[in-house]
Amino acid sequence: MERLHLGGQTTHRADDGGAMKENNPHLHAAMQAVATACHVTRAVQERLQEVTALTKDDRSPVTVADYAAQAIVALTLHDLLGNPADHLIVGEEDAAGLAGDDSKIVRQAVVETVQHWRSGITEEQVLEAIDSCNHDGSADAYWTLDPVDGTKGFLRGQQYAIALGRIEDGRVVNGVMGCPALPISQDAPLDVPDPDGVLYAAALGEGAWEFSGCDPEARPLRIGARAGQDGRPWRFCGSVEKAHSNRNDTDRVADEVGNVGEPVRLDSQCKYAMVARGQADGYLRLPTRAGYVEKIWDHAAGSIIATEGGALVSDIHGRPLDFGCGGLLERNRGVICATPDVHASIIGAIRTLGIDAESAS
Repeated sequence: MERLHLGGQTTHRADDGGAMKENNPHLHAAMQAVATACHVTRAVQERLQEVTALTKDDRSPVTVADYAAQAIVALTLHDLLGNPADHLIVGEEDAAGLAGDDSKIVRQAVVETVQHWRSGITEEQVLEAIDSCNHDGSADAYWTLDPVDGTKGFLRGQQYAIALGRIEDGRVVNGVMGCPALPISQDAPLDVPDPDGVLYAAALGEGAWEFSGCDPEARPLRIGARAGQDGRPWRFCGSVEKAHSNRNDTDRVADEVGNVGEPVRLDSQCKYAMVARGQADGYLRLPTRAGYVEKIWDHAAGSIIATEGGALVSDIHGRPLDFGCGGLLERNRGVICATPDVHASIIGAIRTLGIDAESAS
């Protein structure tokens, strides 16, 4: 079923999202990997107090989820794609953080979590899977993974994402994002975790799709960003955590753009999905300090889901994101994701306010 946008409203029609998945083995494997990781992270999230009591560390549950999800994704891609060149991964984590006696309890929790989903796997194999995500991004084709994007949201029991993107020749060609706590209904509150969640998938030139229940076998719905103005205030989404974007500059941009309502705040790359599915008009991630460079795993999956949904994604200068520099977006500054008309207004406001010049200095 395809979502269409007529005058800012959403309708539906039959789709071919299943065919897109079946004809794209990389996308199919990524969807299976991320879907399983959604179940893994949700299981850890449901045991927050138990894991915290065991490790005496308030942040240990997200550490367990990070490592376990990364292992599951790596193992699944290996199983489904076979050829080692097809599952090179630029990941956020490595197993060094699990080494030594001080990390024994967390390491055991990670291994036991993975073993629940992969019976018979050894500790050594789990650690090898985690460490296999150490590619430097120098190959022509590779994956990039953020196993738990939105750590604070995860710990609050709210929004987070498992984000997996495939990059070929410096372009994102496939993206899958699992949002285990995001409701598929746009009328549901975002600060209340949904028990089913949503899976998003996109392929270059093939559109973006959502699957209810984080289930790749669910009936796909094609998503699309809002089209045109209907007189309502534009809606921006931003991070809950102040450190992730410059809120003062964001407020200045909103004032300059005009007709912007109260922002919706949520963690992780779920914000890309909000724009892609027409629930928000823009997402601004403005630099918080000079010299900061965005990581590719924070944007690869979300950006292709948004662009295939009809949004525009660029840096604050209006330049497309360049994924051809290894693990960093070294040729970009900040990120803007918005519907085409809103994107033009945001870039214009940034130039008028001199924010791009301030950030470049």
